[in-house]
Amino acid sequence: MLEGLDPEQREVATALHGPVCVLAGAGTGKTRAITHRIAYGVRSGILQPSSVLAVTFTNRAAGEMRGRLRQLGAAGVQARTFHSAALRQLQYFWPKAVGGSLPRLVDRKIQLVVDAAAACRIRLDRNELRDVTAEIEWSKVTQTVPADYPLAAAKAGRDAPRDPAEIAQIYNVYEDLKRDRSVIDFEDVLLLTVGILQDRHDIADQVRSQYQHFVVDEYQDVSPLQQRLLELWLGDRDNLCVVGDASQTIYSFTGATPDHLLDFRIRHPGATVVKLVRDYRSTPQVVHLANGLLAQAQGRAADHRLELISQRDPGPEPVYTAYTDEPAEAEGAARRIRELMDSGVPAGEIAILFRTNAQSETYEQALADAGVPYQLRGAERFFDRPEVRKAGIALRGAARFGGNDSLLDDAVDLPSQVRAVLSGEGWTTEPPAGSGAVRERWESLAALVNLAQDFAAAKPGATLADLVAELDERANAQHPPTVQGVTLASLHSAKGLEWDVVFLVGVAEGMMPITYAKTDEQIEEERRLLYVGVTRARQHLHVSWALSRAPGSRPNRRPSRFLDGLRPGSTATAGRTAVGGGSAGVERGFTSRPDAAPRRTQRAPARCRVCGRTLTDAGEMKLMRCEDCPSDMDEGLYERLREWRAVQARLSGQPDFCIFTDRTLMAIAEAEPTSPVELSRISGVLKRKLERYGSDVLAICAGQEVGEGAGGE
Repeated sequence: MLEGLDPEQREVATALHGPVCVLAGAGTGKTRAITHRIAYGVRSGILQPSSVLAVTFTNRAAGEMRGRLRQLGAAGVQARTFHSAALRQLQYFWPKAVGGSLPRLVDRKIQLVVDAAAACRIRLDRNELRDVTAEIEWSKVTQTVPADYPLAAAKAGRDAPRDPAEIAQIYNVYEDLKRDRSVIDFEDVLLLTVGILQDRHDIADQVRSQYQHFVVDEYQDVSPLQQRLLELWLGDRDNLCVVGDASQTIYSFTGATPDHLLDFRIRHPGATVVKLVRDYRSTPQVVHLANGLLAQAQGRAADHRLELISQRDPGPEPVYTAYTDEPAEAEGAARRIRELMDSGVPAGEIAILFRTNAQSETYEQALADAGVPYQLRGAERFFDRPEVRKAGIALRGAARFGGNDSLLDDAVDLPSQVRAVLSGEGWTTEPPAGSGAVRERWESLAALVNLAQDFAAAKPGATLADLVAELDERANAQHPPTVQGVTLASLHSAKGLEWDVVFLVGVAEGMMPITYAKTDEQIEEERRLLYVGVTRARQHLHVSWALSRAPGSRPNRRPSRFLDGLRPGSTATAGRTAVGGGSAGVERGFTSRPDAAPRRTQRAPARCRVCGRTLTDAGEMKLMRCEDCPSDMDEGLYERLREWRAVQARLSGQPDFCIFTDRTLMAIAEAEPTSPVELSRISGVLKRKLERYGSDVLAICAGQEVGEGAGGE
C-alpha cells in the first residue's frame, strides 16, 4: 500500500487517527494519497470497509475513487457525492422520520421556476431564467429562506439578475409549487437530511454507528449546507480527513467557500496537516507559470497558496499568441491542433478551454472546417443523450436476439458486432462533414464503438451481453466512455481533468477577468480560474487572445492583466509572499501518540425530571421525562406554537418538522422558557434555530402576538 508514495503522500496514508487536513496542490497525487490511505487502513485492519464514507463532488470522481479502491483491495468502502449519500439516507429513513414515501425528486428545476415566475406575473428571458434558478440554488445551499434573500444577496455582494424582491417572490412561490406537487429538488435532499438528523437523535445515532470514518475530497468547495451535513454525520467524533486547495476555489457563486478548509486547524486544534506540493502532472515550464499567477494574488486564499515543484523533465515554454479577431484565433488554434495530430498527438489528449460556453461555437466550426474531431464537455450527460439511449436499446436487443439478425452474420468479434449494430443507428467509418447536432450524434456513437474495442481488448471473449452490462454499470455511475476527439470545455467544467496539450483561449481583459467581476474577491476568483486552466496542461500550453471581436473591428482589447510580468515583453506586478504555503511538509497535531484514540465528549446521562429514571429513548430525552410520567404541558401554548410553526414552514418552503418537531414544541410548552438561555437548554433548539426563531418562541411563551413575517427579525 505504501510503495511508490512520496514522503508526504506516505504521511497522508499512515495518518489514520484523529483529524487530518491535506493541502494538495494541482497535480500532486491527492487521489492516490487518499485512496492508498483508505486501503492501507482497511488492509491493516484499522478501518472496516463498511464504516468508511468517502465524499467527493462529482459522480465521475466518486466512480474513479471506487475503481481505485477496488484495485487496492478495499471494495466495501462507500465513495459517493454529498447528494448521493444524503439521498440514500433520506430514502431509507423517510418512512420512519416522516411517514409515507419520499416525494419525487425533480431532475431539473427550470420548469418549476418558469411556473413560479408566471404565477408572479414576471417575465424572464432565457438568461434571466438560468440566473434566477442559480440564485434559488445559492439561497438553499447557504440556508437562506425567501424572505431573507434580498438582505443575504446584498451582504454577499451578489449581482442579482432581477430586483431582489422579485427573486424572493419567485423563490417563495417556487417552494409553494414544490409542496403542492409533492416534489423535492436537488438542494432539498441535503436540507431534509439535515433536518432529520438534527431533530431525530435516534436516526443520527444510527447513521453514526454505520459510518465511523470520513474522507472529504475537494473540501475547498463545500457549501455551508454541506458542512452542516458533515458535522451531523460526525457528531462528537473527529475521525475526519479533508483534502483541498484554496487556490482552486472557483465555485463561490454556488455557495462554496474555502473558509472551512482554511479554518480546519482552528476547529480541530489537534489536526495533522500535510502539504502536497510535488507536481507529477506538469512540466517545470507550466508549473512556473502557475506559480507566477498565484504570486500576484491577494486575499486570504492567496496567503495560504502552495508553491508547486515539478517532478517532470523540462518541456517547451508556454506559447503566447495575439490574433486580430476571434475567428482568426479559433482558426489559428484549429490549424495548430491539426499539425499536432499529424505529428502523432492523439486528439483525445488535446483541449481548448474558454471562459464562457458562448465561446464554443466559433471553435466547433473552426475544428470542423479543419477536419478535427471534437467533443463538447459540460453539455448534456452522455448516457442521457437520445442517440446513446437508442444505441443501448439496439445493443441490448442484439445481445438477446442477435442470432436472428443478418447484420451480425459477418461480425466475427465483439467490436465488429457493435459496429454492425450501430451502423443501423447512424454510425459510419468516417465522421460527417461540418459541426452541429449531426456531428455530435456521430461522436457519441463513435465513443461506444471505441469502448467496445477497449472492452474486448481488456476482456478477450467478452460478449455483447457483457458489454451491455458494462454500459449499464457505467450509466449508473455516470462514467461515460472517452470520446476520441479534442475536448472543448469551459474552465469551470475542466476542473479535475488534464491533457497533454491545452489551448487557453480568449485570455483578454473583459473575458479573463470577466467583465462583471467587480470586487477584489471576484477578481481573485477569476485569477484562480485561470490557474486551474494552466494546471490542466501536462506538457504543451498555448495562451492566446484576440485584439478585437470580429474581423474589421477596432483592435482595442489587451491581454489579461493576470499575464502581466509572465508573458514576454510585459511588465511585472508587485508580488506577494505566501504565508503558510511553499514547501511540502507535515504539521502534527497535539495528540500524544500516533495511535491515540480520537477524543470523545463525555455526556452525563439524561434523567427524567419527574421520576429520575435514566432516559435512553430519543423522544423521551427531548422531553426530559418518561413517556408515562405526568406532563405539565400548557395545551394552549402548544397549539399556539404549532400554528406559528405552520406559518414559518409556509414562509420558508420547508416541512413543519424542519422548523421544530412536535416533541420539541411539547418540550417548549412544558418548560415555558422566559429567556434565550432557558430556551437553548431544550433539546432540538440549536444555535441556528435559537438565533432565527428564539425571539418569536419566547414572545409566544410570554403570551404576546407574533406577526406572520416576524421569524428571524
